[in-house]
Amino acid sequence: MSIAANLVIALVALLHVWFLILEMFLWEKPSGRRAFGLTAEFAAQSKVLAANQGLYNGFLAAGLCWGLWLGRNGTDIKLFFLGCVLIAGLFGGLTASRKILVIQALPALLGLVLVMLA
Repeated sequence: MSIAANLVIALVALLHVWFLILEMFLWEKPSGRRAFGLTAEFAAQSKVLAANQGLYNGFLAAGLCWGLWLGRNGTDIKLFFLGCVLIAGLFGGLTASRKILVIQALPALLGLVLVMLA
């Protein structure tokens, strides 16, 4: 169970690194605009806010990687950061887009369950 938990945590961390890249570096590019359904005008107007959000996603990824690096001693850290991802995913799913529930909240929930079962 521990291996499965760590694989899910690594996936969640990689997703958040990808979110960082999309929001900080690709926001105004066609791939970033397509990922979020943005017009070029809106992307230009909101790029500073998106970069800030991307930075926070990077912190979530860093925290999850920190927990993985610590192994068994990182259980509390893994639970904390997975909880943060879950809450952010639930909030985003309820306020921005329902697909955030599947892309962000569901993997975090799975990771939480697996860590607690390990």
